[in-house]
Amino acid sequence: MSTKDFIEKDFYKVLGVPKDATEAEIKKAYRKLAREFHPDANKGNAKAEERFKEISEANDVLGDPKKRKEYDEARTLFGNGGFRPGPGAGGGSFNFDLGDLFGGNAQSGGGFGGGIGDVFGGLFNRGGTGTTRTQPRRGQDIDTEVTLSFTEAIEGATVPLRMTSQQPCKACSGTGDKNGTPRVCPTCVGTGQVARGSGGGFSLTDPCPDCKGRGLIAEHPCLECKGSGRAKSSRTMQVRIPAGVTDGQRIRLRGKGAPGERGGPAGDLYVTAHVGEHPVFGRKDDNLTVTVPVTFAEAALGGEVRVPTLGGPAVTLKLPPGTPNGRTMRARGKGAVRKDGTRGDLLVTVEVSVPQDLSGKARDALEAYREATAGEDPRAELFEAAKGA
Repeated sequence: MSTKDFIEKDFYKVLGVPKDATEAEIKKAYRKLAREFHPDANKGNAKAEERFKEISEANDVLGDPKKRKEYDEARTLFGNGGFRPGPGAGGGSFNFDLGDLFGGNAQSGGGFGGGIGDVFGGLFNRGGTGTTRTQPRRGQDIDTEVTLSFTEAIEGATVPLRMTSQQPCKACSGTGDKNGTPRVCPTCVGTGQVARGSGGGFSLTDPCPDCKGRGLIAEHPCLECKGSGRAKSSRTMQVRIPAGVTDGQRIRLRGKGAPGERGGPAGDLYVTAHVGEHPVFGRKDDNLTVTVPVTFAEAALGGEVRVPTLGGPAVTLKLPPGTPNGRTMRARGKGAVRKDGTRGDLLVTVEVSVPQDLSGKARDALEAYREATAGEDPRAELFEAAKGA
């Protein structure tokens, strides 16, 4: 598909969808039309085959968010083949021969000097052939790790992180040239990018192979950074880890990575958290867990049980009479911190504690209890169920 086709064809009309159609609506329209005009369903029908090609071409552009954005920007600028001047250019849109725009006017050399390549170069950030201005360059993203205690992960913590990243070379002030006078790269004309064809009328950009994406070439390479303008540097930062992080979670801290070049923004810092275990508490999503031992009498007769919390005062839970072993109760608001600042719950699991040593008085009491319940068989239903299975 040529660039001219790219501007002139109304792909929204081809698919029968409005310009503000969602991705789902575009996909639905394409599938419906593709089934209707597919060559397998219209053997020998040349018109259906041509229509299928138009549908596929439209979906190739509108179905890709990046291509769709470029397509919309181009049509906003050129408006169905008619150039739309900006404010103050004399009013509404006007039309002219697209052949001139695309280099067809050999006598005049085109109304835009370098032709459509220069116009689109500025539109899609590819750089025109006449520009010599080097572009700002975003800083490098940094990956690091931090080990937190269980409590730090729940409550949040400020921790020191020592990081190594690429920084502007101090010896050459980041120019890459020991004399501080690099020249603009002739290959990419200072943009740091070169275009390559991808088929379908689109161009993709790659970092320039000659200047490695910097847009500058050092005539006299700096001995410290070998002409790259960057050198490894270590620094220690105090980083705030938010409350409620989980083991293995990757946290993104915007703008905390390596600084950019030529006024470009800093990169991001990605911190992977490793969380240690706690001798008492566990975690399940936003809830904390704890197992609390109770006596047989407390479980059978009921009572009040004090339960520890993480970093706070103990809470008291009421055990109803006949509480079975393994039952879980809930202490609300005593769990981990959620993203909205609220807290999960503390899940308390009851574990009936069987005494290993009995005093004479306790043994006599249990013997009396066994005699009093001699007629009860807690396993009767188990055997009945086994027989019926």
